[in-house]
Amino acid sequence: MTTIYLIRHAEAEGNLFRRAQGHWNGKITERGKKQIDALAERFRDIHIDAVYSSDLDRTVETAGAILRGRNLELHKTERLREICMGVWEGQPWGELSYRYPEEMYKFNNDIEHWAVPGSESFESVQRRITGAILDIAAENEGRTVAVVSHGMAIKIFLMGALGLTSENAMMHGDNTSVSLLHVDGSKIDVEYYNDNSHLGELSTFAKQVWWRDTKKEDMTSLRFEPLDPKRDADAAFYLRCYRDSWVVAHGSDSGFVSSVYLSSARSHAAKSPGCLLKVMSGSTPAGVLELDPRRGREDGCGWISLLYLLPEYRSHGLGVQLIGCAAAYFDALGRRALRLHVAVTNEHAIGFYEHYGFRRLRTDAGVSSEQYLMERPI
Repeated sequence: MTTIYLIRHAEAEGNLFRRAQGHWNGKITERGKKQIDALAERFRDIHIDAVYSSDLDRTVETAGAILRGRNLELHKTERLREICMGVWEGQPWGELSYRYPEEMYKFNNDIEHWAVPGSESFESVQRRITGAILDIAAENEGRTVAVVSHGMAIKIFLMGALGLTSENAMMHGDNTSVSLLHVDGSKIDVEYYNDNSHLGELSTFAKQVWWRDTKKEDMTSLRFEPLDPKRDADAAFYLRCYRDSWVVAHGSDSGFVSSVYLSSARSHAAKSPGCLLKVMSGSTPAGVLELDPRRGREDGCGWISLLYLLPEYRSHGLGVQLIGCAAAYFDALGRRALRLHVAVTNEHAIGFYEHYGFRRLRTDAGVSSEQYLMERPI
């Protein structure tokens, strides 16, 4: 018999930015790194003979928790990868929920019948993951093994091992959650599954609500659509958002010249389609994201000119999705980092950006006050 600890990867960019990450190779987040430390502590006194993971970066880095302090080799295999999401890969969950409501419902509640163009089927994933687990067990008879894989892949495997269907399946496991298996030949016993007791306040799920009722529309995952500053309604919304952002940063609208900023926005939109976006919660406007692909280009950076959410959407952990959208936009252009200015007096914004990985580079002069130049790697 082989004992297998089946582990989901730590929090990665797709989890944080609320974007579909199947084979999309997102990086581990700062919280994810702390989760890896907690996972390493959980396994510190557990004997492990071998460690396996998928070949994607988020599982490889998570497997480092088990390798820590052990003279073991990491065995990487594509067979432990997440389900391939086809045309959904890398897209915001809010956009997918809005454009594909029936498919999204199936993905969350009836994965056996979910399919989109280019995606992998439930049956294919179950055969692939189960086959990999059984082969690993056969190669390690009488030993204890750690296997690091992905959320939906693990769920699909557990459904097969426990004889479950979509009607009675368990929910998704948290990042770095652990399932304990005992494998004897083709017989798989599950002692426990999706245990995240080592995480405490580091839990990703504790910070999110989408998973608590997957049958309801998820209004906490945002989407993005082009904002046309030549249209009166869009121009008015843009100026409303920019003015409020200015007041929050500087204490008044002194120095805010509507015509200057609207002209700049129109120029950006004309020269770089897709850089001026209306942030949407379902069909309701929630904010504005303005990007400038020309500014900072010589340093390999992408510039965020405006990152704004309406007051009712703040303090709910949604702002990071705008950072994720900017990162995806500039990553496609081959940029290495995001940059922006923030007023030195805007302590709330400074704290927000630093929390999500921005650091201060220098202090620059601004129109109404000094500004920090801040940068975050992509």
